[in-house]
Amino acid sequence: MRTVSEPEQPERAGNERDPAEGVGEERHGTPDPGGAEPVATTERVARVDSASLDRTQRVPPTWTEPLAIKLSNLFGGRLGVHAQVGRQWFWTPLRVILLLAVLLLAASWLLKAPCAQTYETTDGPRLDWRDNRQYVALCYTDLIPRYGAGDLAPDGAFPYKTSWVDDPGTPHEQVRYMMYPVLTGLFQWANAKLTDGWMTLAAHGVLPATAESAVYFEISAFWLATAWLVTVWALYRLCRFRAWDAALAATAPLAFVHAFTNFDALATALATTGLLAWARKRVTLAGVLLGLGAATKLYPLLLIGPILVLCLRSGRVREGLRALLAMLSAWLVVNLPIMIMFPRGWWEFFRFNSARPADPDSLYNVVMHFGDWAGFDGPLGPNETPSVLNAVSFVLLLLGCAAIGVLALSAPVRPRLAQLCFLVVAVFLLTNKVWSPQYSLWLVPLAVLAIPRWRLLATWMLLDAALWAPRMYYFLGTSNNGLPEDWFLGAVVVRDAVVVLICVLIVREILRPELDRVRRAPHSDPHGGFLDNKPDRFVLPIRRRRVGNPARRPPVAVNFRGT
Repeated sequence: MRTVSEPEQPERAGNERDPAEGVGEERHGTPDPGGAEPVATTERVARVDSASLDRTQRVPPTWTEPLAIKLSNLFGGRLGVHAQVGRQWFWTPLRVILLLAVLLLAASWLLKAPCAQTYETTDGPRLDWRDNRQYVALCYTDLIPRYGAGDLAPDGAFPYKTSWVDDPGTPHEQVRYMMYPVLTGLFQWANAKLTDGWMTLAAHGVLPATAESAVYFEISAFWLATAWLVTVWALYRLCRFRAWDAALAATAPLAFVHAFTNFDALATALATTGLLAWARKRVTLAGVLLGLGAATKLYPLLLIGPILVLCLRSGRVREGLRALLAMLSAWLVVNLPIMIMFPRGWWEFFRFNSARPADPDSLYNVVMHFGDWAGFDGPLGPNETPSVLNAVSFVLLLLGCAAIGVLALSAPVRPRLAQLCFLVVAVFLLTNKVWSPQYSLWLVPLAVLAIPRWRLLATWMLLDAALWAPRMYYFLGTSNNGLPEDWFLGAVVVRDAVVVLICVLIVREILRPELDRVRRAPHSDPHGGFLDNKPDRFVLPIRRRRVGNPARRPPVAVNFRGT
């Protein structure tokens, strides 16, 4: 019997030798079965990396993914059947994927760089956002205007304590505080302090001087780039048997456009490392990371739901409750001090999001525009909360999560954790009244784990990233030669339709698990931790069809001619 601490040993063909056997040993001849003397030849067995996955454990993308097959033609073609893998000592798949991510992040920084350019004035350098440059150059980022808010730049300012007034002297006048969750707010404050230090050294000629907002952007971008690299690293570790799937996130067009649009890379790093901890059966650590992620952005909080449902189905409720308790504890440790000391500032995140109307990217706004409809609440007055819209959005989210829960407990084979996580986050975005463009980053790691079909995901990410251009030109306004709202909302509908299509395909693979490219056995879940290969204990009594064994699927037909 294999103990929990022992590594899993995948099945090998009967004639395949364990790569760890005979590593570096010297063999003299081949013994004769009849007991005769060995042949007088000397052979030294080549050293192999016994820590790497062997050939039977790898899924080369150039054997299964049409997009990878076409791209491989630029680099010599597909992997051959006799190719040696796992022998490269430096350019390992992880380092290649991280290099791709670094190059993408450098390109993303160049995309945003025009918004950090300055021009000289009598008062010193100022950001060059003249003539709506932030929209025309497609370089808009929330990082730069955040530094100009009243809770970061002034001396002695502290988020959730320091307030400022928006639109003073108008009917829309509103006292404002930091509107981000606590960890994101403290992250911004720490970068503001680093900016102050930079400007102090620049005043003494030690560092180059420029506008404070530009320095703040550069410092924040460095940490956000690090967070996305952590996301890619954790995703690579999660992909294990399909390591090159992580390249989809490393080269994601959505990361190119939105890595520095807002602070969401912090949340993706914590959420993905939390899933990695769960996959490695580090339950408490997984809960802590998800709790910290929820203190950064809301969406990591949603991932605990699929964990609890799958734990219920597999009879591992104790592990699920441990993760939930750890998540709530970590969230409280971060939030409680701010909640007690600055209750009004801490509540601003919830007040601000409750008071927001339907976002331009939301389906509610699409229906309101094309249907010539005033919305659930009708025309809103100054500082009026769309209470009916909030209730409808919340109820739709609950109904969507309930449907996912029923699917998880009644599917013919227990769904994989990543599949449910993607569905929950996608339902949240589709039913929410706000879908800020950078929120799509949340889906990237989950999509790679849930449905690693390269052409499908590449198409979705390209379409979603391309939505940035009509959004910017819609904000520019038709009076400035921008796009009319119809064009922008048409692009929103296309984006949402593709996300719905991905959800439908994931549900299809849940109901027909033999189509799932990630499963290696009927109950396997490489990201499931304690759930992997565990039998079901609780299943809803809904009639289910008989399911084939994923391990018995016919091999992928590949033509190796010329390899």
